[in-house]
Amino acid sequence: MARAAQPSSVAREMIFYDGTCGLCHAMVRFTARRDRAACFAYAPLGGETFRATTRQSAACPANSVVVQTAAGEWLARSAAVLHVLRRLGGGWRALAAVLAIVPRPLLDGGYRAVARVRRTLWASPAGECPVVPPALRSRFLP
Repeated sequence: MARAAQPSSVAREMIFYDGTCGLCHAMVRFTARRDRAACFAYAPLGGETFRATTRQSAACPANSVVVQTAAGEWLARSAAVLHVLRRLGGGWRALAAVLAIVPRPLLDGGYRAVARVRRTLWASPAGECPVVPPALRSRFLP
């Protein structure tokens, strides 16, 4: 079966993250390093970009990763993580397919359980933007 060609200019999707969370910073660094197609841009929840992008900030969970897809859809918690893994491709896409078998309430329950202890297990970062290599810094917005 032939694969559909990818468009030459892929619309960038936004990953909004908790700028005061060490785990969120680790997730953003992980994603940025593996996002070879530069599918994602990054901004902290509550930052200028987030406020300018959405009027539904009250509907977005404050202690969650939130993705705005190229189609304008808003994803949070496990749905956001699965989407990111799929977009990274390769083995990450396979991992997302396996995790997608788990019912969403269980995935979100696991997500919330980790969110409750994240500040205990991961130190708070010094600033809202993760420290990343210079080549990736242009993808980080205020």
